Amino acid sequence: MFPPRHIAGRATYPVPAGEPDTHMYVGTLSFDLLLGDVRSLKEKRSVVRPIVAELQRKFAVSAAEVDHMNLHRRAGIGVAMVSGDTGHLSDVLDRCERMVAGRPEVELLSVRRRLHGDDD
Repeated sequence: MFPPRHIAGRATYPVPAGEPDTHMYVGTLSFDLLLGDVRSLKEKRSVVRPIVAELQRKFAVSAAEVDHMNLHRRAGIGVAMVSGDTGHLSDVLDRCERMVAGRPEVELLSVRRRLHGDDD
């Protein structure tokens, strides 16, 4: 093992020659949703919270309501995931998108997808 280098008070270990360098990728989705027959913010929460909880439980992603907080018929949900493999990242984000699009109580108005790598 190579001796550590100290950068900003922390020990870092160089990658030995011939070994693959590790990469980190962050993928995000931003959903803009129109809610069906919702008449109050309380009813909105009863629609949005189960969607957020299912995303977190099924796909092990971070998810939260992030936009249109004071509008009872619109919702913005953000999803984020970190992975070392862009293929796996894209697959999970695809499944998240299909799950939200398949919910009968919401209409998917738009989805914005971003992938960030080490160089971003």
